[in-house]
Amino acid sequence: MIELNFGAGNDRLLVPVMWLFVAVLVTFVATRLVTRHIRARSTREPSETTTEVESGATTEVFRDINIGGVHIHHQVFGILLMAIVGVALIATTPEGAALNIFSAAFGVGLALTLDEFALWLHLDDVYWSTDGRKSIDAIFCALAITGVLIGGSEFVSGTIGSSGWWLSICYLLIGLAISVVCMLKGKYVTGIVGVMVEPIAIIGALRLAKPDSWWARRRYATKPARMQRARARFGEEYNARWNRMRDLVAGEHGTGTS
Repeated sequence: MIELNFGAGNDRLLVPVMWLFVAVLVTFVATRLVTRHIRARSTREPSETTTEVESGATTEVFRDINIGGVHIHHQVFGILLMAIVGVALIATTPEGAALNIFSAAFGVGLALTLDEFALWLHLDDVYWSTDGRKSIDAIFCALAITGVLIGGSEFVSGTIGSSGWWLSICYLLIGLAISVVCMLKGKYVTGIVGVMVEPIAIIGALRLAKPDSWWARRRYATKPARMQRARARFGEEYNARWNRMRDLVAGEHGTGTS
């Protein structure tokens, strides 16, 4: 789906994207370490907290931010940072080191925002709940896409209006259609990453849909054998396996809030 170019002429794109990727990765890791620390402290026994108060050891560098009784989620800072960087990029069109700095700053804001993707998807504080794992998927998609872009990529090639240009447009549309099939089958991460890496989308589109997906409800309703196979493939064992991987990276989910 994408054309990879590794020449030096792409440095203006590749270096800022590299800084974006690094910023997203580092910020995500740092954010999860901080939130896991705050969560661990908040779930300690009351007697431990009382002991800390009596000993004067209650000063914490990392703690939830509350203003006027309102918990300020870290996605707020991410959104503000992305807005500021976006305005600055439009107003100044920087190059060189300045562009790299802006790219890294945007990556920090992007990571802070996507780390609470589940919150703005559900409009509820589900950070440590089962639904909160959607944030890990969102971060994974961002890292996968920016990681591919570091190699240098062009969605469309050739001079506008030329046969090569139209061919690349058709190729792109076909790839997008395949990714949409993945999403209809309930494979959202596969569909998003497949926009950049087409073989992943093709495999996801050809294989069975998840049993609770739009595709399965519409296409497997009259095919009980296929629905049974889908339920067997994407059953509790499958979900448990992927959830263990998510929790290993970002902390155990299933109970509590951020």
